[in-house]
Amino acid sequence: MTDISLEQIWETLPFPAFVVGRDNLIERGNPASEQLAQTSVKQMLGKPLSRYFGINSIVIETIRQAHEQTSSFTQYGVDVATAERSVLPCNLHVHFLDVDLGKILLIIQPTGVAQKMSQSLGHMTAARSVSAMAATLAHEIRNPLAGIIGASQLLAMNTDAEDTKLAEMIGLEAKRIGKLVDRVEHFGDQRPIGRASVNIHDVLDRAAASAAAGYGAHVTFDKNFDPSLPDAAGDSDLLLQVFQNLIKNAVESVDDRGGIIKLRTSYNSGVKFAVSGHKTENLPLQIEVTDNGKGIPDSLIKEIFEPFVSSKVNGTGLGLSLVSKIIGSHGGLIECSSSEGRTTFIVRLPIWKKQKETV
Repeated sequence: MTDISLEQIWETLPFPAFVVGRDNLIERGNPASEQLAQTSVKQMLGKPLSRYFGINSIVIETIRQAHEQTSSFTQYGVDVATAERSVLPCNLHVHFLDVDLGKILLIIQPTGVAQKMSQSLGHMTAARSVSAMAATLAHEIRNPLAGIIGASQLLAMNTDAEDTKLAEMIGLEAKRIGKLVDRVEHFGDQRPIGRASVNIHDVLDRAAASAAAGYGAHVTFDKNFDPSLPDAAGDSDLLLQVFQNLIKNAVESVDDRGGIIKLRTSYNSGVKFAVSGHKTENLPLQIEVTDNGKGIPDSLIKEIFEPFVSSKVNGTGLGLSLVSKIIGSHGGLIECSSSEGRTTFIVRLPIWKKQKETV
């Protein structure tokens, strides 16, 4: 049996880990730390830890307390935020490697990821439950709706001016119901999606350009794309629909002035979840849509992907549920975190793998 080196253990730790000197300068980082800090270990070396977590961060405070007590120190259930990410519930572990030199090992253990993934899978199940009734519901509503629209048109042609307005109102409202039925009907499509190689940056560029040319003209788009990102496996039109919906929601959330929407992509090789049997799905592509709007109420955040749940006054609550269904049909996951002034939707997708040619 081959001996396992400490270096191998360090490289495969599932949680972000840092070696920090007395002056809080970063001396080492493992691969998981790159995902948290959104930069490479090479770029982090020699930089102060506060650059990535803030001077007043709970991370810095925990290290300070460890130095005061000259002993290992652990904080459970604290909220950790970095300069580029939303708040994450975590456990912090600080251990001394060399007391005289003040050299410590910092391990940050996120505790909310599994919970969010469980919620995402629950949202997908809820979307599928709507799918089961959507086709029947759409069919049953369309038939009488067509009769109402036809009758309103006949009334409009054979009544006086005042009654014509009422007939036209009936027709307009019936058509509005028809559009809602169209949206519900999307849930009834159970066909598997056509998978192809999709450049996710092209999809994001198209979605942002469409918004900037119309309803999002007053918003600043901040793009931070990883140029080395491989292609996603999926349907480009459906993924475009997903990000157009997320961007539209973000635009509606921000102020008319000073609204910023950040689009970020990164590669996170450590994200996997179990599927049927003993298989696991690897979801390394990470796409984030962040806005500086008013946020989503705490009372809705856990159900935001459920059908017919909406924070908008006139919302139908179908947009994000459809987004969840589309991402689920791609074998991916979507999650959301929100606070006043910062809401982030994270989409995780599998990468494209070229199919082997059959003889």
